[in-house]
Amino acid sequence: MKTSNDCVNNNYLEYVKAISPKTNQKRSLLHAFWVGGTICCIGQTFRFILENFIGLSGDELSAYVSMIMIFLGAFLTGLGVYDRIGKYAGGGSIVPITGFANSVVSPAVEFKTEGYIFGTAAKMFTVAGPIIVFGVASSVLVGLLYFIGYRIF
Repeated sequence: MKTSNDCVNNNYLEYVKAISPKTNQKRSLLHAFWVGGTICCIGQTFRFILENFIGLSGDELSAYVSMIMIFLGAFLTGLGVYDRIGKYAGGGSIVPITGFANSVVSPAVEFKTEGYIFGTAAKMFTVAGPIIVFGVASSVLVGLLYFIGYRIF
């Protein structure tokens, strides 16, 4: 037996479905693919330039490319460009390093009107904070397991 609550819920779900914008999944996937690929190609271009013209290699090369990509992601977020890229590309804009920079800078920009301490500094890690905490905690755990395993064997 249906209750009046079920009818209300079904009516509401039908209403939401009727007014929700329809997405073209193939087009969305294509946009995500080419934008994500372009971001990765930009990173590879910086890697090629730093490796072949500057002479960097190994960890130093990886660190410089990471810093450049983080800077570009944060800079474009500050200008409001990365949000438009994200709206167009969807998941393609969440390439790990630039997407992470965007997730740190975006809340800071949004709350800058509240001041530097209570706005920008406090809100900067609202999205990225759990990721940072999980990364630090898991690296400590792995380090301890490695240390204990090294001592035992």
